[in-house]
Amino acid sequence: MTSHTHIPTQMIRAIRSARTQCEERGVIQRECAAIRAQFRQADNGGRSHNLAKLLYVHMLGYPAHFGQMECVRMIASPRYSEKRVGYLGAMMLLDEKQDASLLITNSIKNDLAHSNQYVQSLALCTLACMGSAEMCRDLAPEIDRLLRASNSYIKKKAALCAVHIVRKVHELGELFAPAARSLLSEKNHGVLHGAVVLIIELCERNPETLERFRKTVPDLVQIMKGLVLSGYSPEHDVAGISDPFLQVRILRLLRILGRNNEGASDAMNDLLAQVATNTDSTKTVGNAVLYETVLTVLDIKSESGLRVLAVNILGRFLLNNDRNIRYIAMTSLQKIVGTDHNAVQRHRGTIVDCLKDQDASVKRRALELSLALVSASNIRSMMKELLLFLSSCPPELRAHAASGIFNAAERYAPSQRWHIDTMLHVLITVNTDRATRPAALSHMGFSPSRLTSGCPSAQSLVQVACWCIGEYGDLLLRGDCQETEPVQVTEDDALDALETVLQSHMSSPATRGFALTATMKLSTRITDNVDRIRSIVSIYGSCIDVELQQRAVEYNALFKKYDHMRYAMKKSTCPLYLISPPPPQSVQLHMKAPSGDSLPARGTAKVTQMVVLNNPNKVGLTHTHTHTQKGEHYLNPTNHLPMSRCYHNRL
Repeated sequence: MTSHTHIPTQMIRAIRSARTQCEERGVIQRECAAIRAQFRQADNGGRSHNLAKLLYVHMLGYPAHFGQMECVRMIASPRYSEKRVGYLGAMMLLDEKQDASLLITNSIKNDLAHSNQYVQSLALCTLACMGSAEMCRDLAPEIDRLLRASNSYIKKKAALCAVHIVRKVHELGELFAPAARSLLSEKNHGVLHGAVVLIIELCERNPETLERFRKTVPDLVQIMKGLVLSGYSPEHDVAGISDPFLQVRILRLLRILGRNNEGASDAMNDLLAQVATNTDSTKTVGNAVLYETVLTVLDIKSESGLRVLAVNILGRFLLNNDRNIRYIAMTSLQKIVGTDHNAVQRHRGTIVDCLKDQDASVKRRALELSLALVSASNIRSMMKELLLFLSSCPPELRAHAASGIFNAAERYAPSQRWHIDTMLHVLITVNTDRATRPAALSHMGFSPSRLTSGCPSAQSLVQVACWCIGEYGDLLLRGDCQETEPVQVTEDDALDALETVLQSHMSSPATRGFALTATMKLSTRITDNVDRIRSIVSIYGSCIDVELQQRAVEYNALFKKYDHMRYAMKKSTCPLYLISPPPPQSVQLHMKAPSGDSLPARGTAKVTQMVVLNNPNKVGLTHTHTHTQKGEHYLNPTNHLPMSRCYHNRL
């Protein structure tokens, strides 16, 4: 026997001494071949050692399926040493999907009736680990019998085995309900723990069983009080807390039983208050019990004072140095902020401080909770903290933070001006391409230099700013908006801002086009700097960019030949959306004569109609006309109109 004892040790030493993966595979192959040869022998005294070596090979990730039948044979052996290794092998090498698992059903049934409690324990553990639905149906009566046994060691294992059976076959829960109820009168903590776990499983599976077990709330309360108020017990004490594992399980069961039931909730209110006040929160074990207490208080129909106490416990968790505790505290507060908003508001300062935490998950939870705490009464102070966080938050949180700030500002803004200030601050801070609402931007009274130079690399924001200056430049110059710090905007300020955009190397061609168009529009809204605008526009008549050159040439034509038409641009156009729908595939032009008649006019009189064709999307257009004398039909292309083009059609 002694020689067999050293065989696994020698094999392990040989595997560990292998210097390469190839050498290790060679050692494993030789050992597996020797194990196979030993399995084929009829009388093999070292079967348990060979199977133990094979299980070690399996733990290393190598195939060991050829040992399944050996596990079945060793389970049927009358020797305990072989049964122990056989059951261990069955739990590791077999599962409910393999046919070989059905071969051990009879052996498990026999061992469940064995006189030795340790043999019974092996059978119970194996059934709870890999028992299939068929095995559970066949062996459920045996488990129910063991639940009523006098041996506490067997009853706690039978209770956990019954949990596995209920999960596999739901309808068998009714079989174990009476026995589970009787186990609550046991004094052994292991049996109580198994009984509570079994009752939780039964209540979650069947509403009728849940109603039946609500009658056990007083018993559970007494058990819990005994644990909380009991003195030091070396057998169950963990860091000064009496059996915290059982306390957590009982609190979880009380939460299930008290949910949506006032009677059960009233019966456990006093207990929950005692647990919340008497449990030490300086140890992790105590925090685990307090956390389950908080979840129970918040989930049942508890008193308002008890709910405030639960929120205060979560507030203390936020001050804990353990980031995991802070994380679960904020997760719990996030769930109740809608129902207990005022109670959570008391811890707003601590929650905002968590925005500075180094852990990304804690920071994300703190951001979500901070956004949920924003209200009309604290919008200014909370927004100041959120904007400060936005300036230094990680890139993965920036979009979420900006979106949350936008929503909060829109919902609780104390004034329209404050709303616009906040939106612009966010856009400049995050340097994003997300455009804001033109309707809101049209009310801005900011200095043009602030708009166009605040974030030069965000082209969309600069384009919106240029559009606003062009459309509402007269409002900027009037200066009658409400400013926190009054700023007098002059015509030169507006033109300087647009000219800066035109000359900046960071401006894209599209942005320069917006700036040039805005400059042209300002010529109808100011009076003293028209010559400067004319000179700016004429400079870009020879620009290397064809699009910009085309715009400049057309605007120069308006100054020289059609100056009387230039003031038609003074009328504000429709709002500009940077994120626009796809441009139309075609544009249909309807023309009317001055008399109001639709064209083509009938008769011999010549009619001249001027048409201003707006084409912001630069769709390739065609215009057609028919020569009335020759009867010819012309189709002339009109490509890439920048903003507008004038046609004189003689019919």
